[in-house]
Amino acid sequence: MQIDSVDRKILRLLQIDAMLPMAELARQAGMSVSPCARRVARLEQNGVIKGRIAVIDYRALGYAVEVFLRITLDKTRGNAFDEFIRAARKIPEITGIQTLLGRVDIRMDVRARDLAHYQLIYREKILGLPHMSDVESLMLVAELKNSEALPI
Repeated sequence: MQIDSVDRKILRLLQIDAMLPMAELARQAGMSVSPCARRVARLEQNGVIKGRIAVIDYRALGYAVEVFLRITLDKTRGNAFDEFIRAARKIPEITGIQTLLGRVDIRMDVRARDLAHYQLIYREKILGLPHMSDVESLMLVAELKNSEALPI
């Protein structure tokens, strides 16, 4: 899909505030409401805008610990990857799962209320995941930049 400078401006504005009312979005984009709404609808229909979400501050809800796990799977079984992912998706404290190329196969994000809660999750849920041959835990100390925004 081709996007022009007006589409880019709309996308930049929505990256800043996805809940911007259409009238305000149109005003900031320098256009009237109807054409702006059509452009947003077209961007949504073509999959450029996948959705609008509320970004929740996990710490404000009492989840003070974030741990990144780097996992290497035992790939001697043909279905190891699929079985691992299926089981990992069932653990609600795992908020992100990515597959990687290289020595590490999987990267996962885990949220916990505190260290004791993380240890419980780790011992009772993560260590029970199938086909793991190695796991490395990296605890987040400080988040210096976290943005989904693209430089459009």
